[in-house]
Amino acid sequence: MDGPLPQGEATAPPPAPQSERQVVFRIGGERYALPLSAVREVVPPHPPFARVPRAGGAVRGVMNLRGRVVAVVDLAELVGLPPQPLAAGQGQVLILDREKRALGLLIGLVLGVEPLVLSEAAGDGLVAGVATGRAGAVTLLRVEPLAAAATALFGGG
Repeated sequence: MDGPLPQGEATAPPPAPQSERQVVFRIGGERYALPLSAVREVVPPHPPFARVPRAGGAVRGVMNLRGRVVAVVDLAELVGLPPQPLAAGQGQVLILDREKRALGLLIGLVLGVEPLVLSEAAGDGLVAGVATGRAGAVTLLRVEPLAAAATALFGGG
């Protein structure tokens, strides 16, 4: 519809952006977040991890979590940061809530859970965009592309 609106008609305000509870964590000096609905739990890493033959460099290996084998991938390398050092008592593993396979993402430290609203959208890759959290900017990650990129490190299996 072109031109001015007839008197008495008002345009509907744009819908307010919906906030979603996100798990906010640190990798190196950066803050990232994943939807709380996608995270099953956060556990300490259990190195040494069992090596995975022919896996990509970001794959730290597999660990036993209550009798379940969990593949652990360094999230820093997936998002283009230098690999994280893995010293005893450091880091955490975010366990993603996947259908059949458990996937663990090695991170620095969970900072908390908070509702975040996407304020600046990105393309269609791993990064959904940027939100403003309690302590500043947070990069929001997309779960499906992230899980697909991690799975591809194991030769697509």
